[in-house]
Amino acid sequence: MIEFFLFLFYILAGVVTGSALGGICRGIPALSWLGHANTIGFSAANPAVLDLIVVKVTFGFSMTVSVAQIITIAIALYIYRKTR
Repeated sequence: MIEFFLFLFYILAGVVTGSALGGICRGIPALSWLGHANTIGFSAANPAVLDLIVVKVTFGFSMTVSVAQIITIAIALYIYRKTR
């Protein structure tokens, strides 16, 4: 159980670090490619709707992933494997 939380911690640390790194690098012309991001999922403007007449349920999920986040998540997974 502790290994799962440690794994989750490393993943979240990679996501947060990558997000910060991507935001910082957007302003630097030589490193702006690290800040390039793409959104995955259902956008808030066009969610999936399930209408059952009595109940209407709306599903929406979106996640923005940048190049820096992918790199830092890979580094976090590598560190996790080495520390395990």
